Amino acid sequence: MKVVILNNAAEVAAYGAQIFVKHINAKPTAVLGLATGSTPVALYKELIAAYQQGQVSFKHVSTFNLDEYLGLSGSHPQSYRHFMNGQLFDHVDINKANTAVPAGDAANPLEACAAYEAAIVAKGGVDIQLLGIGRNGHIGFNEPSSSLRSRTRVKTLTRATIDDNARFFGPDEFQPHLSLTMGIGTILESKKIVLLATGESKADAIKATVEGPLSASCPASALQWHEQTVLIVDEAAASKLSDIDFFKHIEAENQKLVHQFAT
Repeated sequence: MKVVILNNAAEVAAYGAQIFVKHINAKPTAVLGLATGSTPVALYKELIAAYQQGQVSFKHVSTFNLDEYLGLSGSHPQSYRHFMNGQLFDHVDINKANTAVPAGDAANPLEACAAYEAAIVAKGGVDIQLLGIGRNGHIGFNEPSSSLRSRTRVKTLTRATIDDNARFFGPDEFQPHLSLTMGIGTILESKKIVLLATGESKADAIKATVEGPLSASCPASALQWHEQTVLIVDEAAASKLSDIDFFKHIEAENQKLVHQFAT
């Protein structure tokens, strides 16, 4: 697990976006795993800017989103399909037919989850998966106690997650308590994983992810199993790590290697 500690949220977004830009330019048909929530928005703005400046094209890219609320259609303003259209897809040259979000309004959610897994496999798997992290360590909607080998499925949201997401819903608006989400096992099959975290509220989750035991009590700790995971965090999110200077030293040495072999 690579941990990159940067000064602020803007640097986190820029660093993460460049990973995606470089990957897409190296493989124009890349399969991206995408995430919703407040943290990825800044990264999506960076990707839109890169596209507008001619640095990257999404024309042949395919995407799979992590999750969706059960009971919401893609046209619902609080759905994650609507979110992705507004935050990224409407602003780049991606073919929306190649963008997949779990079907929150599926007549049979269990069948929809199995079909989602099959669609990922048919595309050859996810090349690079973007993640945020919840205060309780959840990734996607894999809440604490989720099986570390779980697959795409229907998942009940914890009260903490419901409360965190309540700000996106009006006082009289229906807020789902169930979701469809890629499983932790599904996420771990991605070839590369990029997790972003900013702010002091994520510090406990980041410490548990990096330094804690591998445990279902912190779903993100399963990323310790993955050979190509990079956590990009700001100073606040990293504040409870035991040896911040160690991670900064490693990243400085890694950057020296990058520059050495790039010349």
